[in-house]
Amino acid sequence: MKSLGWKTVVGGVTAVAAGLGALAIAAGPAQAATHAAAAPARTTAASASAKAPLSARQLAALPITNKHLTAQEIENLAVVLNAYQDAQGDSLNVPAFINDFTKTGVFHDEVAGKTYTGKALGDVLTGMAAIFPDVHRDLKSITVNGDVVSLELSIDGTFEGPLHTPAGILKPNGAKVAAPTADFWYLHDGKVQTFDCYVGYSVMYAEMGVTFNWAGAIANS
Repeated sequence: MKSLGWKTVVGGVTAVAAGLGALAIAAGPAQAATHAAAAPARTTAASASAKAPLSARQLAALPITNKHLTAQEIENLAVVLNAYQDAQGDSLNVPAFINDFTKTGVFHDEVAGKTYTGKALGDVLTGMAAIFPDVHRDLKSITVNGDVVSLELSIDGTFEGPLHTPAGILKPNGAKVAAPTADFWYLHDGKVQTFDCYVGYSVMYAEMGVTFNWAGAIANS
């Protein structure tokens, strides 16, 4: 099945589906603050789309596994798609993304073993955008089951920002990444209660030019 981006399937919204997942090694505080301050406000068209239901034409264009959705399921899907939009590299909107969650909503970066809640939810966006300014998501498969929205996708972007690591700073090299990802959104009353994200970091780092030193690890053991 050919994958589709958010911009491809929704004519009324200008942003492409955004890349969300946080890197296991996040950007430095200064970088995060810079991107947060530069985040644009959500456009009027995007705000309207958040409240308007998805049309039959828009739904037909999405890679949805179950086409016959209830009104509530369509509303839940719209919330998730708007959250992706809020995290899109070229239309980053940290306050709007945080507002997509309930007051006790949490984001779990399952592979990195990190949890974010409250204002810290914004760190997920700024950390990724600092490293991949053009970060976006390529949606491959969407399944909606009541208050649960599950997606198969890839997090795509260009390595243009420095990556802070325990060994030092990895300088950007312009590499293109497409990390395989699985996202599971759990909603409650039109807001995100829990977001579980599984990112293929080993693929992402390999595409950035990072190799795992197995020989060194074995020697040290």
